[in-house]
Amino acid sequence: MTTTPKPIQVLIVEDEPHAQKELKRLLAASTHHTQVLHCIDSVDEAIEWINSHPSPDLMFFDIQLSDGLSFEILRHVTPPSPIIFTTAFDNYAIQAFKLNSIDYLLKPVKQEELEAALSKFVKLHGNHKKQDQVLNLDQIEKLLTINAPKYKSRFLSRIGDQIMHIPVSDIAYFMAEDNEVLLVTHQNKKYFVAYALDQLTDLLDPDVFFRANRSFIVSMPSIKKISKYFNSRLHLEVVPTTGEPLLISRVKVPEFLNWIDK
Repeated sequence: MTTTPKPIQVLIVEDEPHAQKELKRLLAASTHHTQVLHCIDSVDEAIEWINSHPSPDLMFFDIQLSDGLSFEILRHVTPPSPIIFTTAFDNYAIQAFKLNSIDYLLKPVKQEELEAALSKFVKLHGNHKKQDQVLNLDQIEKLLTINAPKYKSRFLSRIGDQIMHIPVSDIAYFMAEDNEVLLVTHQNKKYFVAYALDQLTDLLDPDVFFRANRSFIVSMPSIKKISKYFNSRLHLEVVPTTGEPLLISRVKVPEFLNWIDK
């Protein structure tokens, strides 16, 4: 009589609901029997959970969480289990993980890569002693911080003799108008900025801003309503309202829907 093997008990620390759902789906589809104990979306909650629950067999940590880097968790608790990091960072960070004997999965996570990581865990599990690989957190965090994309946190605009500074969090959208670009705030204040929309695309955080068309870059918080429009396009209602229809072209609709679903 064969017995069912004990499932690998997993803790997921990930702040994006879509990424949480996708990782759970991939784990459920794995040939390795897993059980997701809990999904956590912040550093503080992870610290509290790890300190108050029995240790899982394996933990998945997203690097960037809503309230900081997941490395902060490991500054407050002794890692009770092996960790597999998930990251959107590119090859520069991968080298850091390899140097420190840490497994990683590059987003978007692929089934075969998850399978390989789980197989590695199973192979090493018998000899594993509470995360006895070297975790050089300072070195990894420094590399990540140095190499991570730097996006603008504020913009300057001249009004007569005054120089205004507008935090990025105040910006609803950018609008091209008569060969100039207007920055429009959530309070419907308008400022000219010395950038073309093409330049702004590289300066703004792509998780927050989207190039809707040739005339607009919109921020996620400004979008009030999304409607289907003629010829397979989408119409965006934003706050404050624009003086013309803000449309997503048919070609850009899949990219936009993927962005809005992050």
